[in-house]
Formats: sequence, C-alpha cells, structure tokens
Amino acid sequence: MASKNQTLGEFIIENQSSFKYSSGELSRLINSIRLAAKVVNHEVNKAGLVDIIGAVGDTNIQGENQQKLDVYANEKFIRTLTNRNIVCGIASEEEENFITINSQDENHQNKYIVLIDPLDGSSNIDVNVSVGTIFSVYRRVTPVGTPVQLEDFLQKGSQQVAAGYIVYGTSTMLVYTTGDGVNGFTLNPAIGSYYLSHPNIKFPENGTIYSVNEGNYNHFPQGIKNYIKYCQKEEGNRPYTSRYIGSLVSDFHRNMIKGGIYMYPKSSKSSNGKLRLLYECNPMAFLAEQANGKASNGFTRIMDIEPTELHQRVPFICGSKNMVNKAEEFMVTAK
Repeated sequence: MASKNQTLGEFIIENQSSFKYSSGELSRLINSIRLAAKVVNHEVNKAGLVDIIGAVGDTNIQGENQQKLDVYANEKFIRTLTNRNIVCGIASEEEENFITINSQDENHQNKYIVLIDPLDGSSNIDVNVSVGTIFSVYRRVTPVGTPVQLEDFLQKGSQQVAAGYIVYGTSTMLVYTTGDGVNGFTLNPAIGSYYLSHPNIKFPENGTIYSVNEGNYNHFPQGIKNYIKYCQKEEGNRPYTSRYIGSLVSDFHRNMIKGGIYMYPKSSKSSNGKLRLLYECNPMAFLAEQANGKASNGFTRIMDIEPTELHQRVPFICGSKNMVNKAEEFMVTAK
C-alpha cells in the first residue's frame, strides 16, 4: 500500500507487479524520465540568471517560434532515453519525424516507444509562470528487434501503457499513471529525490473552475460559446471562476486537484484545434480517466480517436466528469 513520503523509486519497485507487462523495462523508462526531468528542472530554475530564456530564432515543425528551453529540454529527454537503451523509438513535438533508436546490443528486445512534449508552455518561462513536460508511452506494434515504423506511433490513446507530466512550478512534481490510478511525486531539491505527495489523485466530479482562452470567444463554435455563458450565469453554484494560465500542464494540474474543466476547442482560426493528439491530448486524457475525469473533442472520447499523422491536432475538452458532460450537451445541441 503506497504511503506518503515514499520515494518514487520505492513506489515503482513496490507497484511493478501490478503492471500487466511487468518486466522491469517500463520501470527503468519512468526512472529515465525522472532523471531527465531533474536536469531540465535545474535549468528552468536558472531562468533569468543565465542566457536560456527567449526565442532561438527558429520555428519548429508546428510553425511555432522555438524557445531556447524548448531546444534544451528536447535534447535532454532524447539523449537520456537514448543513452539508457530502454526505448526503440521517440517522437517529439519539436521534431518533424520520429527517431529510431538503434541499440548497441544487436539482440535488443526494447518494446516501448515514447511520445513527448519536452516543454509545454515554454513561452511562459520569460514571465516566471509554471511550465511542464508531457509524456506518453506505448508498446510497439511492429516486430521487436526491427526498426520502428510510423504505425508504432499512430496508435489510439486507449493503447497507452503509461502517461504523465512534470510540472515545474513553486515545487516540481512528476504525476503519472500506468493504468492503475494517478499518483503525484514532489521533488525535494535538497537531496534530488521525488517523494509521493499526492497518492491516488481524483478529479472532483463537479468543479467551479473553467479554463479557456476567452480572447478567442468570437471564433469558437456556438456550443462552446453557449457553455461559457452557462459557466458565467448566476445560478446554483455558478458563476464558475475563470482561470487560464496558458500552460496545459499547469491548467490541467490545478483543475485535477480543485475540480474544473479545460477547453481548447476548434475555432475559425484553427479548424482542427491547436493541441496535438499524440503529445498532449492522449496522455492528458489517460490521466484524466484514471483520475475519474473525462476527455473529449466535444463529441467523441479523445482516446478513441484514430491518429492519421504524427503532429495531428484535435479540439480538446477535459476535466471533471460532470462538467465535460455538460459541455458535450451544449456541443450536441448547437450542432
């Protein structure tokens, strides 16, 4: 039975047997992410003291300006996962194509692939606002021992075996699931260890927070506009409180702890939405469902969506179950 103040390493070992594919490989993978996160956290905490804030001057595959910390975090996670000979493939939001990991061991049996958003919300670094890392883990579907293929990455979210995020905020937390609930670990910077601080996290079924960029209100579908008006109406426990940080990890984390809904719908400016299905929506949907929440594109369960491309975007509504259900009602009614 997990107890508070248990280290992440102790927790992984103790709970390894509950994972249906238990072989120790996934545990080593989580440990690798933990290590890379500590290195990135160290750099994030130096922002303003050294030359790591601001834009690089390049754009990524998404057409977005790359921040210096985007590039740094991307390199650190890829290098750590590659050097420890645990995964057979990596896909990053910052890379155009997936990366095939060629093991030094000719008989390697690595069977996991990782999809990662190395630094979500990185533009917020310049103003000292919380940012995060999001990761998703799958078992490959092509034969073990052969080079990974695109189909290994284009799997439904329901096929994930692990997902999580690291939030670099007032404290640094690693939150993850392997399909047996959601647990959060807080980094003690004095000794460099993560300790279980939030066991068995659950979304409240109802919440009082809605998170959406209301500056885009005029571009939203009518169903989302109607739901926002519902949130603002004075009735019962409403109006809800509007809280939007602009960093998916931070907004999701707050809403999971306190109860709320996060929305990044499609709009007349972004017909498919803006968030990436594989790097952001699927892992957050897995976490949400494991924490008694819900994730939808407004009509369909996020983890049932069949991916068709590596950097695919989808509308995203996620949070407390009853709030997401109500938002879906407005979407269906307005359709």
